[in-house]
Amino acid sequence: MEALRGIDLRLGAGERVAVIGESGSGKSTLALAVAGLLPREASIEGDIRWSGLAHAPRNGKDIGFVFQDPGGTLDPVISVGRQVAEVVEVNLGLSRHQALELAGELFARVHLPDPRTMLHTFPHQLSGGQRQRVGIAAAIAAGPALLIADEPTSALDTIVQAEIARLMDRLVRETGMSLLIVSHDIALAAMIADRIVVLKDGAMVEAGSTADLVNRPKADYTRSLLAASLSLDDNPRATAG
Repeated sequence: MEALRGIDLRLGAGERVAVIGESGSGKSTLALAVAGLLPREASIEGDIRWSGLAHAPRNGKDIGFVFQDPGGTLDPVISVGRQVAEVVEVNLGLSRHQALELAGELFARVHLPDPRTMLHTFPHQLSGGQRQRVGIAAAIAAGPALLIADEPTSALDTIVQAEIARLMDRLVRETGMSLLIVSHDIALAAMIADRIVVLKDGAMVEAGSTADLVNRPKADYTRSLLAASLSLDDNPRATAG
């Protein structure tokens, strides 16, 4: 069974691309394929090319991945500071002390309160938004060229969703990382992405600049998604050129 077919996706340096579609459209599978995180039994035809690298991209080092459920990806019996520090030790070769220092700096960058104290807390002591900020800190710890975020706000309440979206937008702008964000939320995609790719049943329906796709969608499926998600009053790119 094919989960994806005929995908042709380009992502430039510093570019932000959103992949949207309904549940089961293949969005998360695409993100996992790009990151090399598909199960071993999965087979891929074609290739993923990185023009700026002379080697295959390394997860954690060249690619940072923000998962949908931060509570499910953090180890419950290890402090969150230690978990982020381990990413730094493995990918940057720093000592344990240096790695913890950098973890504290990363916690400050993602706006966690009292970052030094936060280093010694455990996942169950944090809110969902705080756990996601820890996940983002881990994803950017080694300075990746590409940040992939798979439904990073879907498990959060509306206010925290907006905070996390603004945080990722700021981080990619500051660092020059490319961003591939997977979401069913078209409003979020329109707020953060330069281009949007629409998937349905594992295939690309259409792709284009955010302004063009939101204001002038070509496919009926895209128009349906927009009608279900955005009104004229809250369309974030309604006046975009």
